Amino acid sequence: QVQLVESGGGLVQPGGSLRLSCAASGFTFSTYAMRWYRQAPGKDRESVANISHTSGSTNYADSVKGRFTISRDNAKKTVYLQMDSLDPEDTAVYYCSAFGIWSRTTYWGQGTQVTVSS
Repeated sequence: QVQLVESGGGLVQPGGSLRLSCAASGFTFSTYAMRWYRQAPGKDRESVANISHTSGSTNYADSVKGRFTISRDNAKKTVYLQMDSLDPEDTAVYYCSAFGIWSRTTYWGQGTQVTVSS
């Protein structure tokens, strides 16, 4: 049974930090590229960051570049999103997604809420 379980969301003040985690199970994690997406109320889902299956390549949306860092631990089957200098515009539900480099299959987590507010 495939599962992606996000955690680490919550309420944080502007300028603060949060670290999201996404724990994977039920598939060969090391053969999947991982992405973080977010969706704010009334807006389309947008890609925030992605990381290759070997951690050799990362990419970020312009809106988070320099503030967010994606990483992964293949031994723990977990991907992380370190979010610093948070802004109210970062308020959204954050989802992790797995994309199989060989299977071309995509899996999604259920999302975790991040609220940036004073």
